[in-house]
Amino acid sequence: MSLHTPAETRSGVAYSLVASLLFALLYYHATVLAPLGGAAIYGWRIVLTAPFLGVFILLSRRGGEIVGLWQRLRERPLLWLGMLLSSGLLGVQLWLFMWAPINGHALDVSLGYFLLPLTLVLTGRLCFGERITRWQLLACGLAAVGVANELLFAPQVSWPAFVVALGYPCYFALRRVLGSNHLGGMWFDMALSLPVGLWFVATPWPAGAAEALRFPLFGILALGVLSAVALACMIQASHRLKLGLFGLLSYVEPALLVLVALWLGERIAPSQWLTYGSIWAAILLLAAEGVASLRRVRPLDLPA
Repeated sequence: MSLHTPAETRSGVAYSLVASLLFALLYYHATVLAPLGGAAIYGWRIVLTAPFLGVFILLSRRGGEIVGLWQRLRERPLLWLGMLLSSGLLGVQLWLFMWAPINGHALDVSLGYFLLPLTLVLTGRLCFGERITRWQLLACGLAAVGVANELLFAPQVSWPAFVVALGYPCYFALRRVLGSNHLGGMWFDMALSLPVGLWFVATPWPAGAAEALRFPLFGILALGVLSAVALACMIQASHRLKLGLFGLLSYVEPALLVLVALWLGERIAPSQWLTYGSIWAAILLLAAEGVASLRRVRPLDLPA
């Protein structure tokens, strides 16, 4: 087994940070395309990203993942129902990411991404019997305080946050059950969403949308480039980094999404400070645990 060299680690960190930055830019870019509406923007993202992901899989010699999944689907047709559900769960998340910034819910979605590591911990414990540490248990308790405050005292419940925080764990758990928990499985999910994406793309633009967009073709192509390159950078980072460090760097994206939301003029309501404070404290606990675990592992113990 090869080790993660310092050069690989440095490049992996760079890829991860670039991916987070590009996802944040994609978040903001939705507001530039706002005259099209969230559904149309989502449609263009699917149509432009799915082919790129397929090419990336072929170039990285991982086409066997697609072939293997296709053979299983032919042998067990009932698996198509699970794959359609998996595609739908991912589609909701991709649509919400494009819809939220142009409808005043950018901050809510960023909160969902902050909650996501905690709900994934609970999903692993409840659904797959994975061990949960004391630090993770304490972090979940802090997050529960924030969620309770949101449900009881917030002026309005930030439902997009709960769609992200609860929807993604369902998606990842289903992929594990289906045996599609790899890059080829994600391509299948996006490919099955292509008809919906094409339908949204073919829908006539709202009146005046073309005039409102200064450079419509450039804006749409930029959507595809940002989405595709961000995904490629994230994949490259996952190959170059130890899992713990990759997980810690994943917290950069929701932090940048908060900055985008604040830049767009959204503000945290006074009654929500307990919500955000509790969840950020929980994330800091998880980050501290991750740093501690990385220091305990000697370099020679690390797998490729």
